[in-house]
Amino acid sequence: MKKLTTLLCISLAAQSISAQTFIQAYKNRADLVTQTNITTNLQEFGNLGVKTTGSQANTNTLNWIKNKYTSYGYTASQIEESPFTFGSTSSKNLIITKTGTVYPNKYVIICGHFDTIYGPGVNDNGSGTSIILEAARILKDVPTEYSIKFIHFSGEEQGLRGSSHYVNNVVYQGGVRKLDIKLVFNLDQVGGVKGNNNNTVYCDEDQGGLSSNNAASTAVTQQLRNCTALYSPLQTAVDPAEDTDYIPFEQKGEVITGFFERIRSTYPHTTKDTFANVDPVYVYNIGKATVGALQHFAVATTTSGTVKAAVKNPLSTAKIYPNPASSILNIDLPDAKGVNFSFEMTNSSGRSVLKVNNDTKINVSTLENGVYVGVLKSGDQTVVKNILIQK
Repeated sequence: MKKLTTLLCISLAAQSISAQTFIQAYKNRADLVTQTNITTNLQEFGNLGVKTTGSQANTNTLNWIKNKYTSYGYTASQIEESPFTFGSTSSKNLIITKTGTVYPNKYVIICGHFDTIYGPGVNDNGSGTSIILEAARILKDVPTEYSIKFIHFSGEEQGLRGSSHYVNNVVYQGGVRKLDIKLVFNLDQVGGVKGNNNNTVYCDEDQGGLSSNNAASTAVTQQLRNCTALYSPLQTAVDPAEDTDYIPFEQKGEVITGFFERIRSTYPHTTKDTFANVDPVYVYNIGKATVGALQHFAVATTTSGTVKAAVKNPLSTAKIYPNPASSILNIDLPDAKGVNFSFEMTNSSGRSVLKVNNDTKINVSTLENGVYVGVLKSGDQTVVKNILIQK
């Protein structure tokens, strides 16, 4: 998580999108980001617990991320576990490489950390992790001129340990640059605050550190703002880059940019950094902006034929009513009649309070008033809805 050490520079002026033209294929792929996938990733991340660097939960989370890539079709040769130690603590970064068609040895890095401190860290940084996973899923079979490295760092909360190790031992070896990097695009704490009007995202710009890479960062950050306007409904503002995993790269002269939430949450680094306190729709919209921008940075093909058609979710038309409910909650599945399904409700702390199978009339009379998360599942299809109990 970035620390608030300088006055944030806010620029909400009208944005020019002349630096990039609208590309329909990029928009098509950005629109393949799904709210269901984002929400599921956030919930699963939260359920993995407190991911302190060196802990079993931290290792379990790395394996969860790795299994996601395997399920997307990435091969063992593309997936690398990179171990590091500091003091008596050991952990691993996870690096996934997608090779470019024209510049296979020049890399666009998209990164974010998965370690947490004190809490499950759904905002800081399950939000960035979830978006990177969704971008990797969508772009798996999309040709890009530049290679892409999807990197999940550990040890960020202990002082950028994982990213520092990667930069100083992999990117640079013995002071010699071994990896040609086009730019580093970092996502950290982009979960928003539930209930706020989360319509703006910060785009991080290098305004300090080495002066030699500031101008290049300004240029790519403006491109990030332009892509956000082209491929998402979000507005943008500029935030000085600081205290997250792109800093070790910046210190070596690399070009950096990134996303960070505009309305800063107070929940990170506490036990309340849970799914209940983030805004999944905000994460979804930043995901669309990310997929659009990553295609621009890596120069993805503009041929739409490479886009896989989105698989229709038969649960997407499910009706769960009444909402608010007081005693009986009904489930209607017009496009999935006769299928086996489960329905689970969790409270604001993420604890399961009700779970049924194939039941279309559910007794909720024993639940206390409040907002619950309802998760409807059938096979590998999932729909998530907020349910209000009000008596």
